[in-house]
Amino acid sequence: MVEYSFKVRWGDTDAAGIVFYPNFYKWMDEATHEFLASIGLPSSTLYSEQQVSVPLLEAHCQFKSPLFFEDAVMVRSSVVEMQRKVFKISHKFFKDEKIVAEGYEIRAWTSFKDKPKACPIPEEVREKMMPANAEKVMN
Repeated sequence: MVEYSFKVRWGDTDAAGIVFYPNFYKWMDEATHEFLASIGLPSSTLYSEQQVSVPLLEAHCQFKSPLFFEDAVMVRSSVVEMQRKVFKISHKFFKDEKIVAEGYEIRAWTSFKDKPKACPIPEEVREKMMPANAEKVMN
């Protein structure tokens, strides 16, 4: 599990001062890139050295409690499912240790050497991504 922390900015809120919902998707994307960097695979290096990226296939977020300007937020992210070419990463949003939202992204390990094409996730990457306590591993 990787933790990513940030503070809600004024531009993240709507006229009522509540976080505008698309920002949760932006933060899940940021948390995924933080996760990859934490396991030694920064997205910029992955692309520049291997022409590999992890485009988004699906995203979902369930909101439990609102966030407001200047709230301190922590996102806990972990890979919970892995297929041959695709993985599912879970994101849980916390404010003061209380969960305020949770969601997931499904992403494909994709080569951009020619035209974009999903390819098998290398075994050494799978070992770094998939925690021992994962919910499900699919082959």
